[in-house]
Amino acid sequence: MKAKVNAELCVGCGLCVSTCPDIFEMKDDKAVTKTDVVPAQAEETCKQAKDDCPVEAIIIE
Repeated sequence: MKAKVNAELCVGCGLCVSTCPDIFEMKDDKAVTKTDVVPAQAEETCKQAKDDCPVEAIIIE
């Protein structure tokens, strides 16, 4: 599974970082992914972060 953040949509609320800090971090007031490939142990919280994103900026493949 891979995760990305659409920087054009991201409003920098930080919800994904608090939900899944293993994958997401803030950089210049926008969320970014720390890694392209999501480890198995972080898949559930990564999916939760995607579902909770208020602007649907997280893409999971």
